[in-house]
Amino acid sequence: MTARTGEALLRKADAAQLRERRFAARKRMNRIALTLSLLAMAFGVFWLLWILFETVRLGIGGLSLSLFTQMTPPPNEAGGLANALWGSFLMVLLATFIATPIGIMAGVYLAEYDVRGWLGQLTRFVNDILLSAPSIVIGLFVYALVVARFKSFSGWAGIMALALIVVPVVIRTTENMLMLIPSALREAAYALGAPKWKVITSITLRAARAGVVTGVLLAVARIAGETAPLLFTALNNQFWTSSLTEPMASLPVTIFKFAMSPYENWQQLAWAGVFLITVAVLGLNILARVLTRNKL
Repeated sequence: MTARTGEALLRKADAAQLRERRFAARKRMNRIALTLSLLAMAFGVFWLLWILFETVRLGIGGLSLSLFTQMTPPPNEAGGLANALWGSFLMVLLATFIATPIGIMAGVYLAEYDVRGWLGQLTRFVNDILLSAPSIVIGLFVYALVVARFKSFSGWAGIMALALIVVPVVIRTTENMLMLIPSALREAAYALGAPKWKVITSITLRAARAGVVTGVLLAVARIAGETAPLLFTALNNQFWTSSLTEPMASLPVTIFKFAMSPYENWQQLAWAGVFLITVAVLGLNILARVLTRNKL
C-alpha cells in the first residue's frame, strides 16, 4: 500500500514537472512572438514617421498664398497649384457624388434582397475583382472606352475612372455594415406592419449610417491620391479650366510631373502638393475613425 502511494506521488510529481516545462516553453514562445511583433511594428512605424517627417520638412516650406491662387508655372518661374487643386477637388467631388448612391444601393441589395442568390454571388465576385484591380487597369479601361473613342482626354473620363474605384469600396462597406445589424430590429419593424423599403431606410440604414459614411470617406481618401487612372483619362492642363470636356489638371498628376523634373521650383511645388494631399488623406482617415467610434 505504501509502495503504491509512493508510486502515485512520483507520477504526480513527474506530471507537475512536465506541466511546468510546457508552461515555460509556452512562455518562451510567447516572448519570442511578442518580440517579433514589436520589431515588425517598430519597423513599419519607423518608415511611416520618416516619410511624414520628410513630407513636413520639405513640403511646409513651399506653403504660401500663391500656392492656392496661381496656376502651375513654367520651369524656373513663380507659380502655384490652384488649377491642380481645383481639378482634383472637382473630379473627386463628382466621382463621389456619382459612385456613392450606386454603391449604397448595390450594398443594400446584396445585404437585404439577395443574400444567397446567384445574382448576389455574381455581384460579389465582380465587386471583389474591381476592389482588388490595380487602378492603372481601370484607367486603361476608361481610356479605351472613352478617351480613344472620343479622341480627347477630359475631366469626365477622369471622373468615370475615379468613380469605378469608389463603387466597390462603398458596396463592400455598406453590405458589411448592414449584415451587422441584428435581425431582431428588422423583425420588430415587420411585426408593426412596416414595408420592406421603410425598414431599410428608417431602421437598418439608419443604424448602419456611421459605418456607411466611414466607407465613403475611406473611398474618397483612396481616390484623392490616385495618379495612374488620371494619367490615362484627364491627363493634365497647365491652365485653369472648369470644362469637364477638356483635359484637366489634378494634384497627383502634377506632383508626379513636377517631382520627376530637374527644376527646383517644380520640385518645391511637388513637395508642397504632397504635404497638402497627405494632410487631406490623414484628415479623412481621422474623421472616419471618429465616426466609427462615436456612433451617429
